[in-house]
Amino acid sequence: MTNVLRTCTMLLLIALISTMSACSVFMAAKQPEKKDLSLLKEGVSRAVLISEFGAPVVSEYKDGKRYEIFKFVQGYSTGAKAGRAFLHGAASIATLGLWELFGTPTEITFNGDEMAFQVSYDENDTVDEIAMIKKE
Repeated sequence: MTNVLRTCTMLLLIALISTMSACSVFMAAKQPEKKDLSLLKEGVSRAVLISEFGAPVVSEYKDGKRYEIFKFVQGYSTGAKAGRAFLHGAASIATLGLWELFGTPTEITFNGDEMAFQVSYDENDTVDEIAMIKKE
């Protein structure tokens, strides 16, 4: 009878672990993507910047010159996100879900850096000047 009880307990634990939501795992996998900051240099076309960083939050002309501000969250590489998700999952299973008490706040804290750049363009819409506005 003892073996039957142990087997039932193990099956119940396995079922419980497999149905846990594991928030930190999903949060790590859904962190923002890493942007290619090397594109922020003179000579790069406006179209390339928009394709990497998205539409500018401000676009205006001053003295016949286009100025734009790009704002984004600098995230993590795919490998880093996958590694973090795997480690959260393994820790969650090893601790029967208790890791989520630490893993979820960790992922809330480490969710990328907000960045903003002002870019000016020449008459051909290629970058001629870049200034960092914000990095958190």
